[in-house]
Amino acid sequence: MSYASALSSLETLNGELHAKPGAPRRKFRLDEMRTLAASLGNPERRFPSILVAGTNGKGSTSATLASIFDAAGLRTGLYTSPHLSRVNERIRIGNAEISDDDFAATYFHVDDTAQAALLAGLLRAMPSYFEAVTATAFDYFARQQVEIALLEVGMGGRLDATNIVEPEISIITDISLDHTEWLGSTIAEIASEKAGILRPNGILVTLPQHPEANRVLAERAIELGVTAINAAEFMPPPGTPANEPYTVVFNGEQILVDSPLHGVHQHRNVALALAALSAICNKNSYNITKDHIERGIRNTRWPGRLEEIRVHSRTILLDVAHNSGGAWALRAALSARAGRPRTLLFGCLRDKAFLEMTQILFPLFEHVLVTPVHSTRTLTLEELNSAELMAAGEYSAKEYSVCTSPTEALALAGKITPPDGEIVICGSVFLVGELRALLLKEAGKQL
Repeated sequence: MSYASALSSLETLNGELHAKPGAPRRKFRLDEMRTLAASLGNPERRFPSILVAGTNGKGSTSATLASIFDAAGLRTGLYTSPHLSRVNERIRIGNAEISDDDFAATYFHVDDTAQAALLAGLLRAMPSYFEAVTATAFDYFARQQVEIALLEVGMGGRLDATNIVEPEISIITDISLDHTEWLGSTIAEIASEKAGILRPNGILVTLPQHPEANRVLAERAIELGVTAINAAEFMPPPGTPANEPYTVVFNGEQILVDSPLHGVHQHRNVALALAALSAICNKNSYNITKDHIERGIRNTRWPGRLEEIRVHSRTILLDVAHNSGGAWALRAALSARAGRPRTLLFGCLRDKAFLEMTQILFPLFEHVLVTPVHSTRTLTLEELNSAELMAAGEYSAKEYSVCTSPTEALALAGKITPPDGEIVICGSVFLVGELRALLLKEAGKQL
């Protein structure tokens, strides 16, 4: 079966968050994911893994840690979500995403197995989109005999499809309000869902954060007999500027941290990666040297996160900030880059805290352009023209415009932004993914 056929088949599956029109809403549970994995021969048990949950920073933390393992010569799997341009991006070994042929072959093996389990009465329904891709990643990593896999939780933790693994270490990054319809309306409720990735007598790596999150994680760790590791010792001194190299002590050696990922919030993500690395090296026999760590951090690649693309001498900044925590991190990064006129190109899904994001971001821009994104969950033109959103734009920006599409908005941004100005694109992974592909093509670069 072809790659195109695999994509077509995958698109017929229901989403985790919103079912297709006429289909019942998905009920979150792990029973069916465990059944599917068992039917596949439990591939997730054939490689050691590190499971990473959190609201923001889990992708950057996973990518940094995977890059270090890769620099050390370990066959390293990396599973992340969502993707920017192609579903293959979610499943990587080293620097290479899964090939089209391997994706098709592995996906159809998963799909055939699921259909057989459904006919046998073992499954109540076919897997969701995310469950199918997660099972594809597990099966592929097992067949490729990865020596370690970094697995990013899709949403929450307790009932996420990735949570059928028995992780060597559980990492929980910064927690804020997001996916409140499914995870709860308070930090404590959301932290409780994230804490679902902890295991009895396991290892937790985290950093001090919101007091309610700290409380919930501490209580759950004590209840399970978890060893909790504070990654604060790997943080740089307070006031260390973003994007400037700094040193930390790792196992008695000075390590130069020179990450290409922008923003002061990346200090926390790197610290989490280093703390987890230290813990797993103490637990297992990985031979990770100072050179491996420095080179791995330096070679980390995680696009769409404060990513700069230069097109015809103009700077365009892309960031997948799609919740209030991400918006605050973007605002902090932009405040450190003040001094040039800016245009914001913003698109958002209706199940996000879009009004809060507008209040955080819109005041930084002379011009705000808003657009629907290519998703059934997008804010519509009518919603973008709502009194509340227009008031947020008019309150802070010299110009507020509603565009019919991302490409129209990008064209208008190019016209109204001075040559020395900056265009910032954010608000949705869908928006960043679509426009990033266009911009890279125009800049003559590869995805």
